[in-house]
Amino acid sequence: MFYYLLEPFLSFHFILIAAAVIPAFFLMIKVYRSDRLEKESPRLLFNLVKAGILSSLLALVEERVLSVLLGMCVAPDDPMYNVILYFGIVAFSEESSKYIFMKHSTWKNPEFDCQYDGVVYAVFVSLGFALWENISYVLQYGFSTAVVRACTAIPGHACFGVFMGVFYGIAKKYANRGDAGTAKLFRILSVLFPAGLHGAYDYIATMEEYTGDGIFIGFIVVLFAVSYILVNRMSRNDRYIG
Repeated sequence: MFYYLLEPFLSFHFILIAAAVIPAFFLMIKVYRSDRLEKESPRLLFNLVKAGILSSLLALVEERVLSVLLGMCVAPDDPMYNVILYFGIVAFSEESSKYIFMKHSTWKNPEFDCQYDGVVYAVFVSLGFALWENISYVLQYGFSTAVVRACTAIPGHACFGVFMGVFYGIAKKYANRGDAGTAKLFRILSVLFPAGLHGAYDYIATMEEYTGDGIFIGFIVVLFAVSYILVNRMSRNDRYIG
């Protein structure tokens, strides 16, 4: 009943945008404060958020084109259709787009001198992506969408960013040691591993009408818990790699 009393006021766009933006900023602050050795400059962090927004536009184009091609090759009722769509198109397009813009902004940046920096960079790019995506969803579908996405999609993108950043930071460490082969391997993993998690997230979400909420909720809880542990552990064990 409380929601219905507030509903006329919640229709204003600035309130909807605030509902879409606040969760992303909350998670950004959490990750930023966990950077205990040497915090990144506000300018770099702002550029990473912008990079995330730009990556969402690139991913949108990729998804549209590849989805059309998929529809020409595989029937929508084929069991493989959703597997290819969510793992091969949506997840890979989005995570690879984030990675491309993140690497362009940070790989040769002198501020990238600690292993945990990789987590900060990937999470900020991911939340920039989620920020823009969430605003578009909320303006289209309303406040209830903001509530659901605040608890699932936005933290989900942050979690994918955590895993991307862990591998990305390790890749930078090996690159600084002159081990280009191992660095390349971890850069590849920094795309493939979060893409796999992202694909699983989307695919399991489409199974709800058959399996109920249990599997999806369980997946989210485990994903969030592991990501939270990784952030704390990477922060606590951070080392200079410059």
